[in-house]
Amino acid sequence: MSHKNNNLFEKFSDWATKFTGSSYAFIGAVLVVVVWAASGPVFDYSETWQLVINTGTTIITFLMVFLIQKAQNKDSKAIQIKLNELIAAHEKASNRIVDIEDLTENELDQLHCYYEELAKFAKKDADIHTSHSIDAAHRNQDYKYEFFKHKHEEWLQKQQEKKESL
Repeated sequence: MSHKNNNLFEKFSDWATKFTGSSYAFIGAVLVVVVWAASGPVFDYSETWQLVINTGTTIITFLMVFLIQKAQNKDSKAIQIKLNELIAAHEKASNRIVDIEDLTENELDQLHCYYEELAKFAKKDADIHTSHSIDAAHRNQDYKYEFFKHKHEEWLQKQQEKKESL
């Protein structure tokens, strides 16, 4: 797999992300603030003197938001790919969980409730090596279908009640 990076913005954002997260960047920022503060008496603490630091920090903050989001998106995508690989490689893991980040918030909430109940169920087992993937749980525990269906209907009803109370 090639690690070449031909995109100029990609190269810059990788460099900027690494640099701005370094101790050198922090020391540089502290020095800028110290020099600015020390120059206050020279400029008689004027509005222009204050405007310089305010404008500078606002512009840097504005640009950093996009840089941080770009880095976060890239890291998140890499983590999702790694997790998907682990799910795909494990014979007892449910492949239905691959790419669940594309689900809606409500669908994720439903899965979360399911896994909370699955965790409670797993705690009752004496053998910690027993598989409790979605597929294995479904094959081994048919009664859970009705239980979770009932829990889901309760959850939907609570959601509806919350909406109506607002």
